[in-house]
Order: sequence, then structure tokens, then C-alpha cells
Amino acid sequence: MTTSAPGLIDVHAHFVTDSYVARAREAGHHLPDGVPAWPSWSARDHLALMDRSGIETAVLSVSSPGVHFGDPASARALAREVNEDGAAVVRDHPGRFGLFASLPLPDVEGALTEIDHAFDTLGADGVVLETNTEGVYLGDPRLEPVFAELDRREAVVFLHPTSPVCWEKSALGRPRPMIEFIFDTARTVTDLLFAGTLDRHPRLKVIVPHCGGALPVLADRINGFMKLFLPGEQDAPDAVAQLGRLYYDLAGPAFPRQLPALLNLAAPDHLLYGSDYCWTPSAAAEAHALCFADAPEPVAGTGWPALTRANAHALLPRLNG
Repeated sequence: MTTSAPGLIDVHAHFVTDSYVARAREAGHHLPDGVPAWPSWSARDHLALMDRSGIETAVLSVSSPGVHFGDPASARALAREVNEDGAAVVRDHPGRFGLFASLPLPDVEGALTEIDHAFDTLGADGVVLETNTEGVYLGDPRLEPVFAELDRREAVVFLHPTSPVCWEKSALGRPRPMIEFIFDTARTVTDLLFAGTLDRHPRLKVIVPHCGGALPVLADRINGFMKLFLPGEQDAPDAVAQLGRLYYDLAGPAFPRQLPALLNLAAPDHLLYGSDYCWTPSAAAEAHALCFADAPEPVAGTGWPALTRANAHALLPRLNG
């Protein structure tokens, strides 16, 4: 490892396979979320990037557009395929990779079946949920059985943004990851708050990506509206407190502005490192890792690599071995 920050645990790392990309293109995702091209990925290239960046372990997940392209049966099959592929990478490279399994939401029955397979057969470290699928956001009451089962398992739930339902007008022809992803993250977390999902299921361990996106600056506004418009008004759950219990990965341009805002919402022990590779090109991912080695210590005597590593090991105990 060539950086001064060895031992990073990357909770926001992606993989793609040729089969997955082919299926997505067949469904019309030729320019995924308005990005000019699909990335390429191999375990070999990923490991090389990790070694150059001081990353010990990367937890793999499928990014946007997820696995549901309109047909529930096909979504079930594709979720199973990518989960099996990801689990094989984990097995082939002990200690270097973990897996957040994909679910074929909004198909609840299919998602429950895949949860069982992912945890009980594949040994997944958690699940990845897109911020919406087919316009169904995560606070939708139809998804309650899924969150109840994940809560029962005390599961890690990694949220990942995707294009909102209104992107054709709101994105203004620009790549959706730039702004739309940030606000779709805020939209679905706010939906979870208003639906009471996080309050009903306190054993969920939810990771919010990209330094929380827009949530740090919207938290007080969301909290005020919850108290005004939820039944019971002043007895409504405190949104700021609930947001402070979530975990946040630091993928994206964390410095100089996003991370200070996030630290006003979440404590340092709820922050995790993320690279967003392979959707973030390798050169940018390496530069991102280096910036944490040089940044001011978040806790006296503890730098960002050590802090985020300890947090990841506490959240994802299987990675300790």
C-alpha cells in the first residue's frame, strides 16, 4: 500500500458484470442515469486500486439503476445472479471484499426470499436499497414487511440514490448523479422519517451515502415540518435525533464543505469511508482516499482512516475476521 493511510474499510464500492450491463442495456439503460458510459470492473483492477489507496476491504454493491427493470420475475433472477456473483468475489479474495446484496424491490415477496438467501446462504454483510424503484420510495407502506424482516435481523441497510421519477424534467439534460442523486437521497430518507419506518425499526443500521447529501442542511427544516404536520404534532419523533442515529459514508467531495456540515448532524463514530469506485474513476478515487490522510483529525489523536476503520468494524463485525 502506497498511501500513509492503510487499512481503510470502503463501504461504498460498486461492481458490474458483463451480464448485468447487458441486461440493463436491454432495458434501455444505455447511458445510465445520464452518465456517458458504463464503467468496466474486475476484481483485479479493483484490488490494484485498493492497494494504491490504502483500502484493506471494500464492501461491494450494485449501484443505480439497480436490478428491477419493470418485470418482477426478471428482477428476482437478476438480483439472485448479481448476489451470487458478488458472493463469489468475496469467497475468492478472503478479507478483501464484502457484499451488500441487491433486492428486487418493489416486489416484496421476492425481496423477502432474497433476504433469506443473501444472509443465510451467501453470508452477505447487509443489503443495498435504491432510493426508489419504479417510483416506489422507501417509506411506502407496501415495503413494511421488508423493513420488519431487516429489523428482525438487525441488518445493515446501505441506501444508494438513483434517478427520481421526475428526472426527465428536473435533470435539465445533465447527469443525474450530480444533483438528482443528492436530493433523491434526501427524499427517500425524509419519506422513511414521515412514514415512521425508522422509529418503528430501531435495530436497522442504515448507511446514508455521499455525506448525507442534502440532509445536513435540511434536517432542521424536515424536523419542523414533521412537528407541524404529523399526527400528534409536538409529540412527533425528533427528526434530527433520528438522523443522528444513522450512519453516513464519506463518498464524493467531502472536503472542504460537506463534511463540516455533516458533523453538525452526526457524531464522528457514525461516519464511514466510501470511494464510490468503479463509478468514480480510479484517479479520482485515489485522490479522495489521500485527502483523508491529510485532513485535520476528527477526534484528538485519531485520524480519519483509523476512525472510519473502527466504525466500520463495529458496524460490520464479519469484516473483523
